[in-house]
Amino acid sequence: MLKLRTVSLLGCRSELDALPKGKLLINTINAHSYNTAQRDTAFAEALLKGDALIPDGASIVLAFKFLRHKKIERIAGWDLFLHEMNKLNRKGGTCFFLGSNDDTLRKIKVKAVRLYPNIQVETYSPPYKAEFSEKDNQQMIEAVNRVNPDLLWVGMTAPKQEKWAYTHLKELNVNGTIGTIGAVFDFFAENIQRAPLWWQEHSLEWLYRLIKEPKRMWKRYIIGNTLFLGYLLKEKISN
Repeated sequence: MLKLRTVSLLGCRSELDALPKGKLLINTINAHSYNTAQRDTAFAEALLKGDALIPDGASIVLAFKFLRHKKIERIAGWDLFLHEMNKLNRKGGTCFFLGSNDDTLRKIKVKAVRLYPNIQVETYSPPYKAEFSEKDNQQMIEAVNRVNPDLLWVGMTAPKQEKWAYTHLKELNVNGTIGTIGAVFDFFAENIQRAPLWWQEHSLEWLYRLIKEPKRMWKRYIIGNTLFLGYLLKEKISN
């Protein structure tokens, strides 16, 4: 079980530059993934044993202050994406997008080539299924390793993407960051509009998404946030 009072999180964006060089697995955590990790021990292990965990959600920032009286900065998956892509574009290198569908990956590649001309971009769309077969896994690993990228973005929705990246970490030939950032694929491809800056700055991005997609998001944000508060109170009392 994952407990926030014992989790180590990056506290600000500048700490991304302070991470050691080499192959690093960076995951994100928000209220939804925290809730999921309470009943999925493999997911909790993937989050805890990566090289860095970033607070992708105002709920995590507030929870850290509530439980540990420590102020941290929200670092969204989008922030990680822009940071690493801009850094790689300055020096040049290769980037691989693993996940989503062919149409989204096509949009991503066209946009990435335009915005990041110094980055060679490759993609692979795995089959859409709840669990991958050994053949599926091998094909995904081989597709990544043929490129030997400096960046690998894994976007297959949580908790599948985090568990897959952690399970196959040693088999992946990646020169730098491996980031699990599912929603960013759709944001970058412009399939989904991210909340305007005002909503982000006032910690209301979740409400914006709920208003935009109430049928898909109500359970995650209404029930999920209530469940998250319950877990926090339980942690606070037990501490």
